[in-house]
Amino acid sequence: MKLISPIVMLALLAMIAACGDKKDSAARDQEVQKVLQEGMQKEKAMMEGMQKGAENIEKKLTDQKDASKK
Repeated sequence: MKLISPIVMLALLAMIAACGDKKDSAARDQEVQKVLQEGMQKEKAMMEGMQKGAENIEKKLTDQKDASKK
């Protein structure tokens, strides 16, 4: 969640900057799209990392419960 706001702000700034000169509009649009894709990839990787971390914690808790039952 903390990463989403900076990504959105960066995208908005890039879109506002693209409003000026129409000659470079296509290049700026591609640049904005590239930035958005990179942000989405980073966010996806972060979410996958968080999911793996949660799975590891759950596994450790299960192992501890099993060990305490013995």
